[in-house]
Amino acid sequence: MARPDKAAAVAEIKQELESADAAVLTEYRGLTVAQMKDLRNALGDNATYAVVKNTLTAIAAKEAGIDAFDGHLNGPTAIAYVKGEPSEAAKALRDFAKANPQLIIKAGVFEGSALSAEDINKLADLESREVLLAKAAGAMKASLYQAAYMFTAPLVKAVRTVDALREKNGGADEAPASDA
Repeated sequence: MARPDKAAAVAEIKQELESADAAVLTEYRGLTVAQMKDLRNALGDNATYAVVKNTLTAIAAKEAGIDAFDGHLNGPTAIAYVKGEPSEAAKALRDFAKANPQLIIKAGVFEGSALSAEDINKLADLESREVLLAKAAGAMKASLYQAAYMFTAPLVKAVRTVDALREKNGGADEAPASDA
């Protein structure tokens, strides 16, 4: 690799792979320029989609310590570099692939772990981080309410029992009013 332009391309791919939270390898054979633009727009702000050369990507992935792309770098290849919520990018890629069967999700990497196409689809099925946090907060709030009810229930039951006894006795334990 004597050419400086190729060395720069490898360095750029390596840097993108290392700085991304996740990366998804795709084959885009048959997609038009307009469809590629739509895909980039669908990915939003937390992911970039770049067409890459297979040999340079293989070198960059090896230098970055990523072996998830081994055996998948053939045909026209592009990588979605995800910075942020990986489930959102996975959903965008999955939905776009459903609408445009020319896009093939090959493999991915997330936090250093290799992902298959099936794993990426499972990741796409996850709800966003905000929704999961809201559900957890709701479950905690319900647990706290149940605990508070459990602690106050015996006291409330005791008060109701005393009131029932008072009514049964006809208010006999009330102190007589004094005539002064």
